Amino acid sequence: MSGKGNCYDNAAVETFFKTIKAELTWRHPRETRRKAEMAIFEYINGFYNPRRRRSAPGWKSPVAFERKAA
Repeated sequence: MSGKGNCYDNAAVETFFKTIKAELTWRHPRETRRKAEMAIFEYINGFYNPRRRRSAPGWKSPVAFERKAA
């Protein structure tokens, strides 16, 4: 962690939470906490990590980037 007042130490996590809220929770609200937890788990492990494109690896999904790097 950086010093007090430095806004960059949490930027990656804040971006991740904004993405989940915009792409999942605001579009499809759940009735119970358990259903919301399961939807978030499925989103992260089924879409966000393996398939969602990101700017850092040249707008490729993590799977495509790793295939090219190997």
